[in-house]
Amino acid sequence: MPIISITRLHLRAQRYFPMFFVYSLASALQARRSDGFLGGALGNDAERGAWTMTAWRDEAAMRAFRNRGLHLRAMPRLLKWCNEASFAHWTQNDATLPVPAEAHRRMRAEGRMSKVSHPSEAHAAGVTASASPPQIGLRLRPR
Repeated sequence: MPIISITRLHLRAQRYFPMFFVYSLASALQARRSDGFLGGALGNDAERGAWTMTAWRDEAAMRAFRNRGLHLRAMPRLLKWCNEASFAHWTQNDATLPVPAEAHRRMRAEGRMSKVSHPSEAHAAGVTASASPPQIGLRLRPR
């Protein structure tokens, strides 16, 4: 069964945006080329949170992507760059990505916190998603 993965990251300062943008696009290209990638989307919310939504053949394919290449090299930087980070995963019968409102609902209901070195008040309080749902900016298709 396909697995859906959603993430939300919030940068603690705008000075991190240029390198975050570079790593985000490079990770998106890596995902598109990864075995088991079924589709995805990148977006943002009104509070400047960055969202990803990806569909994978299975959990092993998702973890293989996460633990390799530029994505793996980006993850330690996010500890310093982000003051909010959360994720949610679930399996479903097909690889259809959730609509933004459903991704937002799931993140708020089922999301888990990722470690950050400088948590915001919201992160420290366990808030996994902003008040607004994401807006999709870029759709990703497998290569």
